[in-house]
Amino acid sequence: MASLLCLSLLAAAAATSPGRLVPYDLLYADGVRAYLARDWARAAELLQRALHSYAGLRAARRACRAACAREEPFPGGPGRWEAALLGPVLQRAGCLQRCLGRRLHPAPSAHRASTAVRRDFERREPYNYLQVAFFKLKKLDQAVSAAHTFFVANPQHLQMREDIEKYRRMSGVKSDSFRDLEATPHWEAYEAGVQHYDADEYLQAVARLEESLTEALSAVEECRALCEGPWEDEDEEEEMQPGLYEAIAAHYIQVLKCRQQCVLEIATKPGRISATEDFIPSHLDLLQFAYSQVGNQTLAAECAASYLLFYPTDEPMLEKMKQYRTELGEDTAVMARQNIQHYVQRSLMEKKLMYYAVQHLGETFNDPDLWTPDELIPENLKEKYREDQEKQKQETLDVEEREKRGLLPFEGIAVTMDSHQMNGTQRVVFDRVLTESECKDLLRLTKAAGEAGDGYRARRSPHTPHERFEGLTVLKAVQLAQNGDVEWRDAKLLLQASEKSRKIIESYFTPGKKLHFSFTHLVCRTAVDGQQEGRMDLSHPVHADNCLLDPEGQECWKEPPAYVYRDYSGILYLNDDFQGGGLFFTEMDTVTVTAEVHPKCGRLVAFSSGKENPHGVWAVSRGRRCAIALWYTHSREHAEQERVKAEELMKQRTIEQDWSDEEKHQGTDHSSRSSSEPPVPNSGTKPANRRQKPGSDRKQHPKVLRARDEF
Repeated sequence: MASLLCLSLLAAAAATSPGRLVPYDLLYADGVRAYLARDWARAAELLQRALHSYAGLRAARRACRAACAREEPFPGGPGRWEAALLGPVLQRAGCLQRCLGRRLHPAPSAHRASTAVRRDFERREPYNYLQVAFFKLKKLDQAVSAAHTFFVANPQHLQMREDIEKYRRMSGVKSDSFRDLEATPHWEAYEAGVQHYDADEYLQAVARLEESLTEALSAVEECRALCEGPWEDEDEEEEMQPGLYEAIAAHYIQVLKCRQQCVLEIATKPGRISATEDFIPSHLDLLQFAYSQVGNQTLAAECAASYLLFYPTDEPMLEKMKQYRTELGEDTAVMARQNIQHYVQRSLMEKKLMYYAVQHLGETFNDPDLWTPDELIPENLKEKYREDQEKQKQETLDVEEREKRGLLPFEGIAVTMDSHQMNGTQRVVFDRVLTESECKDLLRLTKAAGEAGDGYRARRSPHTPHERFEGLTVLKAVQLAQNGDVEWRDAKLLLQASEKSRKIIESYFTPGKKLHFSFTHLVCRTAVDGQQEGRMDLSHPVHADNCLLDPEGQECWKEPPAYVYRDYSGILYLNDDFQGGGLFFTEMDTVTVTAEVHPKCGRLVAFSSGKENPHGVWAVSRGRRCAIALWYTHSREHAEQERVKAEELMKQRTIEQDWSDEEKHQGTDHSSRSSSEPPVPNSGTKPANRRQKPGSDRKQHPKVLRARDEF
């Protein structure tokens, strides 16, 4: 109690002293307390001051470390190692203490926040509180900016997703309020440069890519400076303290690891799971081509030479270098950029030290770069390194395989997203599998089956009390048609649509290898009115389709009651006039969202059924979501028997209908018309070939997604 009082007095005293920087964790704690007390104005003020203090602390540390590197450089001359090494270390430490003491009040030690608080700021958690505080204060633009800033870094946050949707629907909210207050300049420049590059606008591409490269290298330096912070003991329960040399080595290794990971940090877009591969080398590759296209061969050659520092045996780039030397003249010296030389040399020195620590000190090191020379890695570590590199390359394999597989078996179908775009493996989204009219016919089938009430009564979902669940198998649909409860053509369309989906998925994932139906289910989920307020659950929890998911153990067990024989899964959507209900994929932890699919008529999402594709369904908070759920297997003995029977009944119905039509034709030939008149089909038995073929509606434009779907 006394310590809390002292901290509060310290924060109050610091707040009244000009030029003093109040520790951000104290301001943050007070801001959260004010938030919980619903004192919105005070909460907004304190949370903003906490963010300002956090930024000020980081700026002070960066500035002091850069200044002390200039003022107290390490000498490279001869001398006793303790004087040569530890003497300058002590001088640098003294410089840092003096510099931070001048810039920070109270003492720098007061600014050492707990790990939990630091993680909150790294995840932009203060913006989560801020957006609510600003909303309560009726400052909508500031609330929207805070919400958007948080959501960019936390796209899997369910509540913020709903808040963003509400803001988009509010009148008076400006579109430019949806801005990222923590945006990093190199990402904006990089994405703009790549867009210009893809559009063959090379002059504009060069300008933005050069800007991005400069900003990215600057961001790496800032990240590296912050790596030299206080020692962070991951094992707080360890009682035995290391000796002098072990302590220095352990802290230095922690700094080296942090520095090496900086390239991943700046190459990972906020909210994304993985970093952009070869982020720095890719700038140089793009730049050399763009410069060659605008006629600046000198700079093109410079960028090519710089790229070869990363990949010195890259044959296409070596050929380009040979071409540039010929064009510029053999006597022209072509040098790699000095800042890139420094970047590569420094990184190689650090990697060499890290691999020594791995080999001799029992450390671990996940090398972030694909370009690390093979000779730098100790022999006993090379196999593991190759495995890690192969794992990193796995993301691109699906794209390469896609190019080899050829065309889909139906015209008009579009691949909207592939595995690479969905941050996973064996995932794909197709559009225009069904027309709007076919979706309406299948929705009519669900309505007619519900009214028949035979095996299709709405009941509480087995996964959530907030939704009703309706399901119809292909056999039940045909049986309802036999009883006259639903149209025969609609039951037939269910069979046709699911078979069309099977052929598409088979041709895409397993060409030449037969896929059999394992189960087909026409399913509707309906939000229960009056039970959506404060809802936090999912329509369908995260799971895998052929194994039992164990998030804590990071494993998926292929054993009963899981359907271990299922190989591929699909969902064919019929509508989008509801809220929520999107499909999402996660990592094995079931929490980290890697991709999302928004339902719409005729959209088919397909994926392999194993542990590589954990998935769930967001809550349906309004309306009724209908889709055909499909599971497939390579195992003939596990083929869906109900479907076989349904197809037999449909075939029998077709034969009976043909006989009936022929009898009617013969009985009316002489009594009602002349033999030259064409037969008139019975209005109640429209021939199947009069129906529109799937995908044949060429005038049908894809529906424009609503704001919430695009978001």
